[in-house]
Amino acid sequence: MELPVTELRAFVVLAEQLHFGRAADRLHVTQPALSKQIRRLEDVVGGPLLTRGYRDVRLTPAGEVLLPRARLLLQESAAALEVARRAARGQLGVLRIGFGIASIQQLLPDVLLRLRSSAPGVEVRLRAMSTPGQLAAIRRGDIDVGFVRLPVDDPLVATRPVLHERLTAVLGPSTRWRAADGLASLAREPFVTIARSTSASFYDHVVAVCRAAGFTPTIVQETNELLTMMTLVAAGMGVALAPSTAAPRRPPGVRFKPIAQPEAAWDIGLAWHVDRAEEPLVRAFVDLTLRRYRPK
Repeated sequence: MELPVTELRAFVVLAEQLHFGRAADRLHVTQPALSKQIRRLEDVVGGPLLTRGYRDVRLTPAGEVLLPRARLLLQESAAALEVARRAARGQLGVLRIGFGIASIQQLLPDVLLRLRSSAPGVEVRLRAMSTPGQLAAIRRGDIDVGFVRLPVDDPLVATRPVLHERLTAVLGPSTRWRAADGLASLAREPFVTIARSTSASFYDHVVAVCRAAGFTPTIVQETNELLTMMTLVAAGMGVALAPSTAAPRRPPGVRFKPIAQPEAAWDIGLAWHVDRAEEPLVRAFVDLTLRRYRPK
């Protein structure tokens, strides 16, 4: 037979107060109700836990043995309840997040700092993935949420836009830029870009924007990271296109030039499986992100 939590709490308070009146007041019950709780506990134990005098209450040997264990059980019960409540609020557990080239620059670090502040009990596992890879992982349940390139046409994946982004031209200190010609002024320059194996959507976007400007880029070097790409530009290996949010991290001597053509723009969205929208951890992360990033 299990020890009842309500009766254990009544016993601990009474053992601390050694007075039925004071204990009843602390428990917000009547003295007769407190007496019934103690008798029920004694029935479970199979013997008296307290001796009741005219003016005082004392613990029996059985009560002395039970008291420290009862306190421990109540502490563990309260801790278990708090853990369950935190999990129900989306403040505890493991959150698996997919991200791409653009979201890692500003959006994801900012959101993760806010998540750590509001829910330090959440363990975050990050995976760098292309948009198609994230969508497949969301469908399989391999990741919980992802930051993907929009639009997404998948009935199993819910999305909300969180960031407008644009490609900008990345130039070294000696590269000529003619504002009147825009991107077309780089048609004869060698290009450095993110490898297609790292992000097919980013690579294809770079090529498509250059073609919209009237040329196909001559790609001489591919890399896996934006910072490395910009460092190669600074070293004179060529020019590049990068998300505008990468500008604060550019190496010395690197210049960013805006590209006006509409093809340079795209949207980044937060994505999750439609069947998991009400899971506490997913819902909490979506709400936190949308409070901070909600494009107009």
